[in-house]
Amino acid sequence: MKGKILIVDDETDLRCLLKSVLETDYNVTEADSGAALKKMLAGEPPDVVLLDLNLKDANGLDLLPLIKKTWTDAEVVVLTGEATFEAAVQATKRGAYHFINKPFDPQSLLVTLERAIENRQQKEENNSLRRAVATMSGNSAPVFQSPQMQQVVRTIERIAPADVTLLITGESGTGKEVISDLVHALSPRSKNRIVKVNCAALPRELIESELFGSVKGAFTGAHADREGLFRQAEGGTLFLDEISEMPIDTQSKLLRVLQDQKVRPVGGKTDYQTNCRILAATNRKPEDAIKDGKLREDLFYRISAISVHLPPLRERRDDIMPLAHAFLKRFSAQANRVLRGFTLQAADRLTGFDWPGNIRQLQNEIQRAVLLCEGPDVDAADLSVSEIRMVPSEGHDTSFTLLEGVERNAIIQMLRETGGNKLETAKRLGIGRQTLYNKIKAYGIET
Repeated sequence: MKGKILIVDDETDLRCLLKSVLETDYNVTEADSGAALKKMLAGEPPDVVLLDLNLKDANGLDLLPLIKKTWTDAEVVVLTGEATFEAAVQATKRGAYHFINKPFDPQSLLVTLERAIENRQQKEENNSLRRAVATMSGNSAPVFQSPQMQQVVRTIERIAPADVTLLITGESGTGKEVISDLVHALSPRSKNRIVKVNCAALPRELIESELFGSVKGAFTGAHADREGLFRQAEGGTLFLDEISEMPIDTQSKLLRVLQDQKVRPVGGKTDYQTNCRILAATNRKPEDAIKDGKLREDLFYRISAISVHLPPLRERRDDIMPLAHAFLKRFSAQANRVLRGFTLQAADRLTGFDWPGNIRQLQNEIQRAVLLCEGPDVDAADLSVSEIRMVPSEGHDTSFTLLEGVERNAIIQMLRETGGNKLETAKRLGIGRQTLYNKIKAYGIET
C-alpha cells in the first residue's frame, strides 16, 4: 500500500515539481493555502505533511500544532526557502519531524519521507503495544501470562516508585519502550512528562546539543540558545533507547552528568542542576557491548542500578495467545469486522512459531490475518508464518542415544502425519503440548 503525502504550499510550480517526484511511490494530495489545509483536517490523515512555512494566508509554524493535534500520528516535514536555526528549533518543538531547505535535493527528500513513514509506523506499533499491555496490575487480567513476564511486572511495580536508574535489555520488538512507559506511569514523576530519545537515530554531531542543550554561537548554525532533553525532562523521566549506540565520548559526558546531577549546554559556561529519572534500554547484550567497545563499563554500572531483561517471545510462549487476542480485538475494530478468535490450528501455528521479530512481528501478523480472514475465526490458512521444516538447528548437538533417536524420529513422523499441527501431535503421542515444545527444541527440530 502506497504512503499518503499531503503537500501544503502556495507555489503552483513547486507543488507540480513535488508531485512529479513523489507520485510514483506515494499517493499525493495538495493544499494551496492554510485555509485549504484547515478544510482537509476533517478528512483521513496522510502519513506525511510537507508544509511550507511561508504561506500567503498563514504561518506554517502556527499551523503545525493544529496539524499535530488533529492528525496525531501524521509526521510533518517543514519546507522553507528562508531557513534559520531558530525556525528549525521552533518547528521541532511544535512537532515537526524534519526541516528541509529550498531548493531541495529530490533524492534526499525521498529518503526523509521514507524515514518519516517508518517513524510513523513505529509509533503506531508502540501505541498498539501499549494498548495491548494496557493494565498489568490491579484487578484486570494481565496480557502477560508467562511466569517470566509476570516476574518482570512484579519487579516493575516494586521499583517504579523508587527514584533509581533502570536498564531494560531485550531483543528488538520485545516491548522495552512499553516497559519504560509503565515505569513512568507507576512512579511519583508521572505527573510530569517522559521524554524519549533513540540514541541510534541522532546524528553524531548533534547528539550532545540534543541531550545537553547549546548556547547561541556554540557552533555554526546555533543562532539561539537550545534547551536540551535533560532540561525538557525536568521533574519527569528521560528514556535513552539504544544507549549502546551513543558515541563513546558522549557516553563519558553523560556519565559525568549522571554523577554530578548537573548539565552544561554545549558552548556554555554555567552548569544547571538536573532532576530527572534515567531509564535506558539496549537490544545488545551489555557484556558484548562492553567487550566490543560500544558501551563504557563505568556507564553501564551507573545506569544499571536495577536491570530488567525482557525475554524473546520464543522463550515465553504463554504470552503469545493473550497478545494475539489483544491485537485481534484492536485490528478487528479498526477494520470494522467481528472476529470471534482463532481456530485450534491457527493457535497451534502461532504458539509454535519462534517469532524472530517478537511482539512487533506478532502484531503485524495478526493485522494481516484480520484483513485476509474470510471466516468468523482466524484459521491457519490465514497466517503467513512458515510451515515446519524437519532439519536440525544450526550448531545443535545432533548426537543422541538410541532411545532419544527413536523418540526424535517418532516426533518427526507424527508432525509429518499431522501436517505440523503440534496440538494434534501432542495428543497422538500422549504428552502435553509444552512437553512437545521442549522436546522439539532439545532435539533440534526446526519449524
